[in-house]
Amino acid sequence: MTKKIELINKSIGAALLISLGDYALLKLGLPLGPVLFSLGLLGVCYMGQNLFTGKCGFLIEDKIKPIDLLIILLVNLIAGYLFGLVFSITDPEVLKNAITKVKTWDVSLAFFIKSILCGVIMYIAVFMYRKGTPLGIIFGIPLFIFCGFQHCIANIITMGVARTWHTSILICIVGNFIGSLFMWYVSKDVKLNKKKK
Repeated sequence: MTKKIELINKSIGAALLISLGDYALLKLGLPLGPVLFSLGLLGVCYMGQNLFTGKCGFLIEDKIKPIDLLIILLVNLIAGYLFGLVFSITDPEVLKNAITKVKTWDVSLAFFIKSILCGVIMYIAVFMYRKGTPLGIIFGIPLFIFCGFQHCIANIITMGVARTWHTSILICIVGNFIGSLFMWYVSKDVKLNKKKK
């Protein structure tokens, strides 16, 4: 029970950190917002918090139980949406920007591909952090934002700020998961080939 409580607490912490990054993005926009958003993932990694998009690519490697990953996802989504609602009352401009942003989303193949590509970048960012450098986070987070790639936890926070819901979150979750696991698979193959040589 204690481990589950810790899992939930760290998932709430991750949602809060990403919420701060998303708030900066909605408040400041380009080009400064994406840069400051990096603080969210830096905090998650250095403080050992549980972020779905930072964990799903390491599901097999870290032997994460599927039920634990599901708990992380659900807590990230619920807490993220609630933090978004709180932020929505702090600044009318942020609320307006969030509403405008959500209106640009759709349930399409293009949106799904953007979600997959975000998953790829998230895996690379966390992988590089685990190798001892924050550069993957510092460059990767602004990269996926500038490219318009879709991050499910950031998106649910934006929905909370906009006080609305959009079904695109479902394909965003799946896309992030696929992209991250695909990058893990590619990296795994590279490591195996190096050992054979």
